[in-house]
Amino acid sequence: MRQSLHRFTQSGLSLIELMIAMVLGLLVAAGIISVFISTSSSNRVQTQLAALQETGRFAINRMSSDLLMANGQYCTNSGGIATPIATSGGTYLDGLRAPTVYAKNLTAGMYDVTTPMGGNSGGNTYPSAPSSSSYTFPSFLSMRGYDCTTSSCTPVNPSSSLTAIPAMAPTLNDRVPGTAVLTVRYINPSRGWAIGRPGYTYITPATAGSTSSVSSITIAPDSSVGEPPASDFRSGDLAMLADCSNAQIFTADDTGGVISVNTSKNNGTPVLQQPSSAPKLFDFTRDYQTVTYYVKLVSLNNNGAAPYTGALMRRVNGGASNPGGSEDEIAQGVERLDFKYGVEDGNGMTSFLTAKQVDSGAVACPPSAPNPLGSDPGCLWRAVKSIEINILVDGQQPLYTLTSNDMSYVYTVDPSSTKPAAPTDASHAIHPTDQGFVNQLLRRQFTTLISLRNFNP
Repeated sequence: MRQSLHRFTQSGLSLIELMIAMVLGLLVAAGIISVFISTSSSNRVQTQLAALQETGRFAINRMSSDLLMANGQYCTNSGGIATPIATSGGTYLDGLRAPTVYAKNLTAGMYDVTTPMGGNSGGNTYPSAPSSSSYTFPSFLSMRGYDCTTSSCTPVNPSSSLTAIPAMAPTLNDRVPGTAVLTVRYINPSRGWAIGRPGYTYITPATAGSTSSVSSITIAPDSSVGEPPASDFRSGDLAMLADCSNAQIFTADDTGGVISVNTSKNNGTPVLQQPSSAPKLFDFTRDYQTVTYYVKLVSLNNNGAAPYTGALMRRVNGGASNPGGSEDEIAQGVERLDFKYGVEDGNGMTSFLTAKQVDSGAVACPPSAPNPLGSDPGCLWRAVKSIEINILVDGQQPLYTLTSNDMSYVYTVDPSSTKPAAPTDASHAIHPTDQGFVNQLLRRQFTTLISLRNFNP
């Protein structure tokens, strides 16, 4: 009887108690989930910021290595012995150092040329190559930049001349609107054949004497120091014979590793160089690298569909279909790309100019070449002594939990962008949606100033 009474005194939770317990449990669970979501979102933001920083640094460093080499011609600036010239301000400037061109068709051996000899481009009329005499290498072929809005570029739209570079449009595989383009040229220092060492590459003169012209050059590469095989020189290519005082460009034929001057395709013959000046032979067509940077719109997930991002592209010698050429994706997440050019003018003063200002001669040009082609359009391109690089990098993966403050950024290239603002703010001259990108991304600006190693003059 006592056991039975004990059973009847036991009771469970009432409905009200159960509901209260469930509500308390849900509150605790909601708190845990809220903390988890907040922590997860914060972790994604921090991860993206870290990746964004690494992308920006890598892109800047890769571009810097090419810009440092701009205008490089073997162990001189651009070949030729400089003569000090006094300016009106009392500053002494070197005269233009430029290789002597014997080849009748110089630009046939160069890639991505938007300023052809004898052509019109960006408001300038460029001189034709002389038909019966040699001339100094034109400054307008050493470097050229293009500043772009969302609709056009100045001094000229590069897509009309650089046919392998996509046209500008906010669509897949096109060039991202509002991103600049820059082409620089320099001799690849890891290429070429040293002349004058016993048993290796040597010159056969046309006649006896130190003032004789070159008859032929026999390529005998030294593989122990990494010289390329003789077969890398193709018959009909442009050759460069250079030392630490001057350089000469001419068209040459190759017969079993023996390079001979093609008299029908040259205006004159290159002269001998002294062994003490460390002469070297280059295949100018392959070894004078043309490097172009631009930004292409790509699919983030590589499926051809949105979301999209920008990819910084490095194009060498017209692309992979050409000898020594390539076209590589350097970094994804680049939305804006802009350059400013530090130019030393004819009075020895330095100004930071846009591509259009450099191309049109906004300030006085430095001393010209010893025997210019009658005129020297684009002469300020050889007076560029430093280049300021600006890029805007995004986090690539959209984060739809970002607030307006989270998405705010500053891009100092835009005149009104003086403090962080949302992507849709009027202070940004170009909005992400104009370029084919979403707003819900982290964005940061990276900038650096590169002093050109081969500043010319």
